[in-house]
Amino acid sequence: MAEVAAARRSRITPEREAELYTAVLDLLREVGYDALTMDAVAARTRSSKATLYRQWGGKAQLVVKALRHNKPVKNLDEVDTGSLRGDFHALLARADDAEIEQNGALMRGLATAIHANPDLHSEFRSQIIEPEIADSRRVLQRAVDRGEIRADCPALEFVVHMMLGAFVTCAIVDDRPPTAAFLTSYIDAVVLPALGVPTE
Repeated sequence: MAEVAAARRSRITPEREAELYTAVLDLLREVGYDALTMDAVAARTRSSKATLYRQWGGKAQLVVKALRHNKPVKNLDEVDTGSLRGDFHALLARADDAEIEQNGALMRGLATAIHANPDLHSEFRSQIIEPEIADSRRVLQRAVDRGEIRADCPALEFVVHMMLGAFVTCAIVDDRPPTAAFLTSYIDAVVLPALGVPTE
């Protein structure tokens, strides 16, 4: 049974999968999560609804997989510059302002839907938030091991909160999307000082 399921899943090529994810995110930007339907995804991507359900199980799984696929950095272990400041700046350099704006708009649009849809909340937490926290802890642990951050620094537990807060609230406070320059300044002015890391 597992072999049959794997054979079915393998019919979608990586290129086709990437096309589907792009279409899903385009639809998500256009209509929002609640109005996005598997029928609309099937029509936009010229797929059968049965194929979509067989491959992803449902709307929440498909949307979250599309978000994961869209991440500028799939694995934070790829970025190791030898300093925490260098790592943060290198990560930001992976996305341009247009991508940052698009990702910010997606996250703001999903915020309400995540709280209103338990299945989306569960998928988002397990597939996006928990891996991000684990990746962040590995990057920060490298900095601790290098002696850049004290192991008992209380700000270590709040780095993800700080970064998400800057990313999401910039549009609310400043009425504009975050930019790479804003996020770089934020890291140097807020995150690194909180961790006791020099910014020069």
